[in-house]
Amino acid sequence: MSLLLLIRHAVTDQTGKRLYGRTPGVRISELGRRQTEALARHLERVKLAALYSSPLERCLETAEAIAAGRRLSPTVLPGFNEVDYGDWAGRTFGSLARMRAWRTIRSRPSMARFPGGETLVEAQARSVGALEEVAARHPRRTVAVVTHGDVIRLSLAHFAGVHIDLYQRLEVSPASVTVLALGDGGPRVLRVNDTGSLADLTG
Repeated sequence: MSLLLLIRHAVTDQTGKRLYGRTPGVRISELGRRQTEALARHLERVKLAALYSSPLERCLETAEAIAAGRRLSPTVLPGFNEVDYGDWAGRTFGSLARMRAWRTIRSRPSMARFPGGETLVEAQARSVGALEEVAARHPRRTVAVVTHGDVIRLSLAHFAGVHIDLYQRLEVSPASVTVLALGDGGPRVLRVNDTGSLADLTG
């Protein structure tokens, strides 16, 4: 089996405030840089055969921090790109919360399409396909993939057998590690939302 480490990018100045989606030029913040340093230390004993990334800057910056000191460089795979939120990209969560269509996406994500963008079903199929491709490229090896929160949650829901309408129950924090084993015998979920710390539970 292949071990896939699904890593959410570190925080930006807009994390949790705005649905920035595929908007170009969104980079990790100073806090995000500290998160990537801690993440690199957390992973330093893990031998990686390859490192893949979403094409967006915040993921590449996180991936480059992981690659530092290793004989690796991030390989961009479009299948790990952020969900295409279409016309809603760049909107604040406060403005979206007032929209009926947003409430539908929150309650029945399998039934909705982002205006001018993709459905979450399409995003799930894309990301799952990319993970299966990576596992096939690196049998019996450990690989890191730096991508986005929704991409990880959608993929995790698929491999864990969770209906897509319930995928938002899965928490994936910035700079966290979720581990899947893919290969013969079916998928296994080995770890979810590991940040290497319990600080987020202290209030």
